[in-house]
Amino acid sequence: MTDADAPPSPEELERLRAAVPPDIHFGTSSWNYPGWQGLIYHQKYPKTGASGKMLAEYARWPLFSTVGIDASFYNPLSAKTLEEYAAALPAGFRCVSKVWDRITVHTHSKMRDKAHAGEPNPDFLNPALFVEAVLDPCLSHFPEHVGPFVFEFQAITRGSKVPPQAFADQLDCFFSALPRTAPYAVEVRNEEYLTPAYFAVLREHSVAHCFNSWTRMPSIGEQLDLPGAIGAPFLVARALLRPGRYYAEAVDAFQPYDRIQDRNPALRADLVRLVETALKARIPAYVLVNNRAEGSAPLTIAAVTRILSEKRPAHS
Repeated sequence: MTDADAPPSPEELERLRAAVPPDIHFGTSSWNYPGWQGLIYHQKYPKTGASGKMLAEYARWPLFSTVGIDASFYNPLSAKTLEEYAAALPAGFRCVSKVWDRITVHTHSKMRDKAHAGEPNPDFLNPALFVEAVLDPCLSHFPEHVGPFVFEFQAITRGSKVPPQAFADQLDCFFSALPRTAPYAVEVRNEEYLTPAYFAVLREHSVAHCFNSWTRMPSIGEQLDLPGAIGAPFLVARALLRPGRYYAEAVDAFQPYDRIQDRNPALRADLVRLVETALKARIPAYVLVNNRAEGSAPLTIAAVTRILSEKRPAHS
């Protein structure tokens, strides 16, 4: 680990925070990582049962002004959980929430639903279900902290027979039926879906494309270069994995996520460029980093803000 990857001191954290413009929000994909003790957390937490307390301490780290809520991908969050999270967060701290996969999975997999594996999901892109199960509870119990909802579409196989145009058309129908009471973003895992039609649909509905670094996707920088890739009044990015690397491989290699283990200058440069793009367009940006990108999401964010601080000593 080089000095550029070292944990920042309290004094440096404050300097870096001052260099991040107010509309640029950095955070991580989830926060339930006991391995961050000594880096983010100053007390020892159990592996389960302390999510609210951990979130409260997470939100006090100077470089964090958003967080990814990943648990909502597996099941909608209960009113109790939403209220617990709301009580833990400072006013105006907006979260990027993944949408329940019952709405975004096209075909059931063995991992998530053995009983219906291989069958089409009847609730794929069901607008009424999204509003009832996801949107309305968040607006009722978590209103001050609602940020972009990310619809993550895991890789859709060719056997599912959803060509790019059909996917864009289905998105168009879905977003036409949704109330515009929250910001929405779409994350795809099929490179072939990054078509002019896809970006046109997102632009029509003011929905953001979620720039993602993932196993079988072009880099975030390559996605930024696509015509029409920016069509919403905000940006969302999720730095998940180095392209070509698989999730399980990164989990095994990088735990407990307390240090940089695979420095990725290209990814950092892409994230800096994305921030600069947002600043030039005068729109907010939500930038989430996963531990599996380089080994420690907080330290990746510190490294990116160091680069920004050299270019922009302090915002005014």
